[in-house]
Amino acid sequence: MAKLKKSAKKSSAGSAGAKAQAEHLSNTLSESAQQIWLAGVGAFGRAQAEGTKLFEALVKEGLSLEQTARKFAGGRADVVRDAVESRVGQARERAVDTWDRLEKVFEDRVQRALVKLGVPNRDDLGALVDRVDALNAELRKIGGTPAKAARKSPVKKTAATSKRQAPRKTSARKTGNS
Repeated sequence: MAKLKKSAKKSSAGSAGAKAQAEHLSNTLSESAQQIWLAGVGAFGRAQAEGTKLFEALVKEGLSLEQTARKFAGGRADVVRDAVESRVGQARERAVDTWDRLEKVFEDRVQRALVKLGVPNRDDLGALVDRVDALNAELRKIGGTPAKAARKSPVKKTAATSKRQAPRKTSARKTGNS
């Protein structure tokens, strides 16, 4: 029994110590919870006070980033625009070259068709006009009229007029020689 009395004294003393320890722990937890609560309230107050400043700082930073992005995009747009203009210029040059070649082919074919039909070209008509002028000069000399008096106003000769006159003169020459 003596052992039980001693253990009962110890347990009542241990109970008192456990109560004190529990009370101390409870106070510590209450104080910690109070401090955490106050820290949260302080953070909320600071966030309200500095929230506007933080928001404005974030807006400024966003504007700065946007301007940088626009400059980068603008530089890229210039590069793309230059590339497109270069390609358009090349396409335009190719189109002009192709058009010139097509025009040359067309002119050559028309010229060949006219030659096949016997239509005289510019050089032939020029030579014919020169021959007609030489023959007129000789006729004026033979007829006795001066060349200046016979030509009062220059007559514009067209291809059709030269063409009509040429066969007559050659036929007159043939009949005169035969």
